[in-house]
Amino acid sequence: MFSRLQTYLPTAALAFLIFYFGFHALTGDRGLLKSRQREAMRAEKLQELRGLRLERRDLEARARFLRDESLSADLLEERAHVLLGFADPRDYVIRLTPDHG
Repeated sequence: MFSRLQTYLPTAALAFLIFYFGFHALTGDRGLLKSRQREAMRAEKLQELRGLRLERRDLEARARFLRDESLSADLLEERAHVLLGFADPRDYVIRLTPDHG
């Protein structure tokens, strides 16, 4: 009886391997059934990347104006007011309380 089963053993092992890899090709982390989810995540990350690139471009432009070669007095004054908390006597200051809830 064992000799009869021994002839089918390589076929059964091969069938098991085909089933195993086929199952994971469909349902694994990078499987065919997860492609929509991957595409949605990819689109979300591309949108986030576009936003970060715009933010970086803005920060680089602002940093360029704070260098010694091209110092912008208005930008320097604005940053000093923000960082030091000072305001000109002619400025209107609106104080907001942070929401705790």
